[in-house]
Amino acid sequence: MHSLTSRSSQRLAFALALLLPAATARASFLSGDALDTFATYMAWVVICVVPIALIVLFWKLHVLPEKIAEARHHPQKDAIHVLCLLSLMVGGLLWPLAWLWAYTRPVAFKSAYGTEKHEDYYVEMADKAKAGKLLDQEIAHLRDELDVMAAKGLLPPQLRTLREDLVRLRREGAAREAAAGSGAEAQGT
Repeated sequence: MHSLTSRSSQRLAFALALLLPAATARASFLSGDALDTFATYMAWVVICVVPIALIVLFWKLHVLPEKIAEARHHPQKDAIHVLCLLSLMVGGLLWPLAWLWAYTRPVAFKSAYGTEKHEDYYVEMADKAKAGKLLDQEIAHLRDELDVMAAKGLLPPQLRTLREDLVRLRREGAAREAAAGSGAEAQGT
């Protein structure tokens, strides 16, 4: 019986609590003029900063295939660059095509041109060779690739100069080795 009276007293207390006037609720941590000032600043951020940030994000995203093609020394990176710019003009419709193109190699490019790399790759590697940062095997491989391109008659003037520089580097390296070998023999006798 005691539990019955406690339940009824709980119900009575709950009903009385519902009849009491509700306390005012606050939906914001600010009030009055501070709320108006905060809303004004928030509106300026939404109107000015957010569109600029979205434009920058859109730009960075659409230039990404071009950066990938450049990092992979894609032989048609200039065409991918143009496709990225066209994609910006048409609202991003061509962007997936540029992305796929940046990650694929043209099927018959090597057989037609003798290489799968852009000219900038050879310039970069030749600079490393001149600085002494490449191994002899890497220099020989680079020289062989340029020889294959030269045999096909497809060597641009800049790469022709690089090929001649690599041949000169090989001669200088052989001359240094011969001089070091004869110097060691002279000291040994």
